[in-house]
Amino acid sequence: QVQLVESGGGLVQTGGSLRLSCTASGRTFSSYDLAWFRQAPGKEREFVAAVLRSGITTYYAASVTGRFTISRDNVNNRVYLQMISLKPEDTAVYYCAAGRHGVGYGNWGQGTQVTVSS
Repeated sequence: QVQLVESGGGLVQTGGSLRLSCTASGRTFSSYDLAWFRQAPGKEREFVAAVLRSGITTYYAASVTGRFTISRDNVNNRVYLQMISLKPEDTAVYYCAAGRHGVGYGNWGQGTQVTVSS
């Protein structure tokens, strides 16, 4: 088990940038694939981005490719989501997750709100 705490959300104008951070506790952080998901009001939670254990292989949803970058720091037990060129449709609660990509993510943070104003 790993505990995850997100930070960095907030209110930003269209075209702006934010960087989300997720700090994990536990000594097995580097053994997990890490991901960001988001859930907008009235919508199902959706995958945003993932970075595998090596930190080299990444995956992105089509809607964020070219605008979002996921990275991880296995020394400090952190995963980041750098977001640029934000759009109102990026407004959602963003969740950090740890698990195995393609199998399932069983550890979740509490979420951080991102609001993009038009």
